[in-house]
Amino acid sequence: MSMTGERPDRTSADDHHLAALGYEQKFDREMSLWANFALGFLYLSPLVGVISLFAMGLAAAGPPAVFWILVAAGGQFLVALVFGEIVAQYPLAGGLYQWGRRLWSGRYAWILSWIYICGVIIGITSTALFSADFVAGLFFGTAAEPGPESSPGARLAIALAVTAVALLLNITGTRTLARISKIGLAAELLGVLAVGLYLLAFERHQPFSVFFDTMGADGGEGYLGAFLGASLVGLLLFYGFEACGEVAEEVPDPARRIPRAMQLTVLVGGAAALLSFAGYVLAAPDLPAIVAGDVGAPVPAILQNSLGTVGTKAFLVVALTSFLACVMGQQAAASRLVFSFARDRMFPGSQWFSRMHATRKVPMNALLAVNVPPLALYVFVFYSPDSLFRIAAFQMLAGYVAFQMVVLAALRMRLRGWRPAGAWNLGRAGLPVNVAALAYGVVAIVMLAKPSGDAGLAFYDRWIALIGFAVVLLVGLAYLLLARPGRDSTAPEGDALEVADKLRSLRPRS
Repeated sequence: MSMTGERPDRTSADDHHLAALGYEQKFDREMSLWANFALGFLYLSPLVGVISLFAMGLAAAGPPAVFWILVAAGGQFLVALVFGEIVAQYPLAGGLYQWGRRLWSGRYAWILSWIYICGVIIGITSTALFSADFVAGLFFGTAAEPGPESSPGARLAIALAVTAVALLLNITGTRTLARISKIGLAAELLGVLAVGLYLLAFERHQPFSVFFDTMGADGGEGYLGAFLGASLVGLLLFYGFEACGEVAEEVPDPARRIPRAMQLTVLVGGAAALLSFAGYVLAAPDLPAIVAGDVGAPVPAILQNSLGTVGTKAFLVVALTSFLACVMGQQAAASRLVFSFARDRMFPGSQWFSRMHATRKVPMNALLAVNVPPLALYVFVFYSPDSLFRIAAFQMLAGYVAFQMVVLAALRMRLRGWRPAGAWNLGRAGLPVNVAALAYGVVAIVMLAKPSGDAGLAFYDRWIALIGFAVVLLVGLAYLLLARPGRDSTAPEGDALEVADKLRSLRPRS
C-alpha cells in the first residue's frame, strides 16, 4: 500500500525507465532535488575554491582576475546543459562512464572513466590535505597569526581523520549523504553570503573601479597576457556539478531533477564565488601588497582584520564543514562510478566491487576501495610535502578532458541523428550548445595544460599538469590494450539512437 498519492506512480516510472536501460533498481531513491544540488555545490565549493585561488589570481592579473569567474561559469554552464540532456536519457549510477559508453562504446568509456577516476582520487587527496591548515587555524590560530601552516605530521593526521569521518558517514547510506549535503550547503551559503555582504557593506576599503586596475600585475608585458595567466581562477573552480549525475539512481524523478541540480550548481556556485572574491578584494586594506605577493595568507588576514578572531574562527568552522561534505561527495561520486564499472563487468574483481550492502543500499566495497589510493598519497606527501601542488596540478586537467570526451561523444551522436529523448532537453538549441561547449572545453584544456609562466622552475615543474596527465593516459591505454577490460561485458553500448526511439515509444500518447 502507498502512503502518498503520487509516490507509487513516480517510483514505477523511474523503475520502468531504469529497466528500459537494462538495469534493476538497487539503490534507495532518497536524495531530493535540493540534496542533489547540495552534493554538486559542495563538490564545487566556491568558498574553499576562492580561498585557495585568491592570492594566485591577484598575483597573476590583479583585481580583474575576478572576471574569470564569469568566463568559466558561462563555459561550464554550457557543459552542464549538454550533461543535462544526456542524464535525462540515461539517469544511471556512474554518470560519466555510462554516458560515454552509451554515446560511443565501452572501450571509449573505459579510458574516459580511468582519467576521471584518477582525477577524483586526487581530488579526495588534495581536499583532505588542504583542510589541515583550516583545522590548524581553527584550533591553534591567534590574533597575530590567524592561519598557521600545519606540519607534515599534522597534515597527515588531519587528512586521515577527515577521510575516515567522511567514509563512515557515507557508509550509513544515501539518506546521511543527502542530510550532510544539505547541512553543508546551508553552512557554506551562510558563510559566503553573510561574510561577503558584511565585507561589502561595512568593511570596504577599495573603490569598485579597482576591478579594472591591474596594480602592476602585468609586469609591464601587457594586460592580456596577465589576464590569460589568471585563467586558473575560474578554470580550477568550476567542477563538481557532474557529481549530481553520478548518484542518479538515488534521486526520484532523476530525468527532470538532475539537469536542474547541475544548472543550479553552476549558477549559484558562480554567484557565490563572485560575491566572495569581490568581497575579499574590496575589503583588503593593503591590496597592492597582496598583488605584489607580500602577504602569505591574504584571506585569513582580511578576515582577521574585518571579523576579528572570533568571527574568523566561526568562518573556519563553516569552511571545515564544506571540506568534510566535499570529501563525502567525492567519495560518493567515485564509488558509484566504480560500482557502475563493476556492474558491467569492466575489470577484474567486478563481482566484489558491484556488491550492494543489503540494508544500507550503498556499494560498500567500491566505497572502501576508492579511499585506498588517497591513503598511499597521504603518506607520499608526508615524506615529500612539496609534492602536494604537483599532485593537485593534474586533477583539473583530467576532469576537463573527461568532461570534453563526453561532450565530444554527444556531438558525434547528434551528427548521426540522435535527438535526446529524456524528460529534459534543449530541443533545436541542443546542437549549437553542444558545439559551443566543446569549443570552450578545448580552449580550457589548452590553458590548463600550458606550462607555468615562471621560467625559473625546472622543466618538470613547469609542465607538471601535462606530464601527470600523459602518465595516467599511457598507463590507462596500456591496460586497455593488454588486459582488454570488458571483453566479457554484455552491457549495452553506443545505443543512444535506439534508446531514444524506445523511450519515445513508452511515453503515453495524448
